[in-house]
Amino acid sequence: MEENKVHTFHIPVMGLAFSIDTPVKVARFGISSVISIVDDVLIEQMRKQYVVSRGETYEPITSNDQDYRARRITEYLNLLHRIVHEQIESLKASAFEKGSEIAKYFEMLADQSPLKSMYRRMIQAKDAATQLTLEKELRAKIVAGSIDVNIMTKIDRLHPGKNNEKPPAEFSDALSSLRGFVKSDLNSSVVLSAGLNSRLFSYMAQFTEFLPDENGDFRKKVTLKVSDYRSAIIQGKILAKKGIWVSEYRIESGLNCGGHAFATEGDLLGPILEVFKEKRSELISEIHELFCAALKERGVRPPESPLKVSVTVQGGIGTTQEDRFLIDYYQVDGTGWGSPFLLVPEATNVDEETRKKLALAKREDFYLSDVSPLGVPFNNLRDTTSEQLVKRRVLDGKPGSPCTKKFLISNTEFTKEPICTASTQYQRLKIKQLQGMDLTPDELERTTGKLLEKSCLCEDLAASAVINSGMNGSSEHPVAVCPGPNLAYFSKIVSLEEMVGHIYGRMQLITTTDRPNMFINELRLYIDYLKKEIQTRFDSLTAREQNRFNTFKENLQNGITYYKSLVPKLAQETERYREIMWNQLLELEQELMDIVVPGVPVLIQA
Repeated sequence: MEENKVHTFHIPVMGLAFSIDTPVKVARFGISSVISIVDDVLIEQMRKQYVVSRGETYEPITSNDQDYRARRITEYLNLLHRIVHEQIESLKASAFEKGSEIAKYFEMLADQSPLKSMYRRMIQAKDAATQLTLEKELRAKIVAGSIDVNIMTKIDRLHPGKNNEKPPAEFSDALSSLRGFVKSDLNSSVVLSAGLNSRLFSYMAQFTEFLPDENGDFRKKVTLKVSDYRSAIIQGKILAKKGIWVSEYRIESGLNCGGHAFATEGDLLGPILEVFKEKRSELISEIHELFCAALKERGVRPPESPLKVSVTVQGGIGTTQEDRFLIDYYQVDGTGWGSPFLLVPEATNVDEETRKKLALAKREDFYLSDVSPLGVPFNNLRDTTSEQLVKRRVLDGKPGSPCTKKFLISNTEFTKEPICTASTQYQRLKIKQLQGMDLTPDELERTTGKLLEKSCLCEDLAASAVINSGMNGSSEHPVAVCPGPNLAYFSKIVSLEEMVGHIYGRMQLITTTDRPNMFINELRLYIDYLKKEIQTRFDSLTAREQNRFNTFKENLQNGITYYKSLVPKLAQETERYREIMWNQLLELEQELMDIVVPGVPVLIQA
């Protein structure tokens, strides 16, 4: 864990709105979180809401203003920074008494935290002088959680300007978002997700804020969200060659996560973490060499030794035993707990109706869907108001959604300028094309059904904040939500202290006794994913897809073999727990063996 961080966990980015103002809710307690800076329209609405509520004068930044997107982001981030600074100063000045914010700050720390030990000594101090000395020291050690930002690199449209002229590349979505962050007062990280964006990576190198000072510290840091070691070292090297140091590699499960799911080729989280554990020093050494060479070329004095690199993991963590095992065994520097915080009103921006649905949802209510216009699998909750609206439009003969924000436009199948696959325009054109093709009734129904499932995520993922703040005078806006499937095991709305207590093992929020280990849950998701992928392409499988599925299956088998060797090392779990996990591995192994890849001979077991 980093020296200036007091918690071993962070709250990852969730949707567009769910963590949009999470720092205002939790940063003063030392909890770091990540906000999305994709939707500048929502960001400007949130800025207006907070400015007005604080009794300040709101000066709008309109779409007619120069560089409005970056300016909206900068101003909102500066506002969050200012609010959290004020909160921290107020908290530091509060009295050490039961129920006070300063007491809450220290009470929520992990029991093994040195700060928690000092706090206990202060409470138990017999004389006033010792107590006052410890109080002063504790106040001095209070730090705010980091306000980090997320840029999904694939969302990088370049809007036509006035009279449809093409603006300079730096006004694209991703580059404008980065510029907005760089110009802000925040001393924090930009979390880059969804893979490579050469234009964005090159643009980053223009900013000295990403260069280390003489002490190896950064004004702005870079975090890469990655699915495996290969993607980490490839992207890390590309950035290092441009003089950009990656301060954190944030490993996320490909399928056992919220939001868009970027499945690996059957590589499972446990084996991926093992590779990071074994090759961490090698990764840092290789990146350091390239980084130093790039700095010399730029006339910047390189550091003599490698700068600090953190490795964290997130996706599907549900118990304190799992959390501790990841930290202790894989030697990661921290963990991410996302979806469970959707059930914490003190932490996330979720409307009341959606939060109740999430609390009541069962395992079968969480599924991997095709609703994303990007064509990437999307973790979803059944029967949201967004899904209801999509179905109602189809029944009314008016499929598709109005496309106003245009963040996810990507398709040029029918038009010169990109349009969104969830839009009314695209869906009408695509349906007409499909109906004119020589498809069987089953093929037509399947293809059309997948098309009509698309939702307007730009609007619906931002809707919770719209509803909660009363923006636009509407409480009827359809809401999309993107929880990870692990949320099925959390079944009630709880306080921030209760959720943090669960993470640190002071209380138990999961009441079901049959929750499998997080590694088993992910393995199940991957086997189901493989079955679905094969079934979808069964009648038209190419040689390339055949090889891919065969490799996918082999990687899953290697993962199962690895987990068999890992079960005895789960020392914090009971013998019964380990026995159940072993049996689940055997059952899933047999299920995997029964999967037939068309064209690949089935091995007969002796």
